[in-house]
Amino acid sequence: MAAVRGLSLTAAALRAVAPWARGRLLAASRGPQARREASSSSPEAGEEQIHLTASCVQRLLEITEGSEFLRLEVEGGGCSGFQYKFSLDTVINPDDRVFEQGGARVVVDSDSLAFVKGAQVDFSQELIRSSFQVLNNPQAQQGCSCGSSFSIKL
Repeated sequence: MAAVRGLSLTAAALRAVAPWARGRLLAASRGPQARREASSSSPEAGEEQIHLTASCVQRLLEITEGSEFLRLEVEGGGCSGFQYKFSLDTVINPDDRVFEQGGARVVVDSDSLAFVKGAQVDFSQELIRSSFQVLNNPQAQQGCSCGSSFSIKL
């Protein structure tokens, strides 16, 4: 049975400066859904894609092991109506889209993809925090100053 581990943005920031190797739970098998992955090099329209920056790819290669990947979800909440949620995961669901670049993978479920298609996922490292972020989201009308919540274009 596959294990899933969720991380909040704060935990991801803490892990950016701490070793990750202890206590990892990995899936025994990726399962048949993983074989149906779509990659960022697929011939589909560019706006249906999630683009990964070089810093995102580099950080994902540093922190993921085995079949782990970064999951991006959009939830209701935050100061602008919707918020981004990042977690490390090992299970690919049937409605997931997999975006791969340079060996790093970001997975987005079909519902969340409608809110982030065409956006960039970046890893930012600053004095006060280190975190994955969504940049240049064409579906967002405005966002809050922290960058973790947004309102959608109608």
